[in-house]
Amino acid sequence: VQLQASGGGLVQLGGSLRLSCTASGFTLDHYAIGWFRQAPGKEREWVSCFDSSDGSRHYADSVKDRFTISRDVAENTVYLQMDRLKPEDTAVYYCAAAERSWSRYESRYDDWGQGTLVTVSS
Repeated sequence: VQLQASGGGLVQLGGSLRLSCTASGFTLDHYAIGWFRQAPGKEREWVSCFDSSDGSRHYADSVKDRFTISRDVAENTVYLQMDRLKPEDTAVYYCAAAERSWSRYESRYDDWGQGTLVTVSS
């Protein structure tokens, strides 16, 4: 079971990025895929989750209405479209898989990808 996160980069205030989380060794059909982020000097926080069991999408209040999570079945990938980015979105973003219903708690996730850095300049 492996997760590969990608798509980070440097973007200006108000810009957009799309992060990808591609799974290998398993299909996402029965997993919840969560995105977390960790800003410098801060604890890791939950951002969003796609629950493949029912197609539900969940967002932290700080990103609601700006970020959109989606899944591509054929690509076995979950995307996080990030629009209207702010400097406070700067962080290393991680994706993780939970073989159960979605959660905002790290302990519920079994497998983690490596991080991808998002930097938003003002």
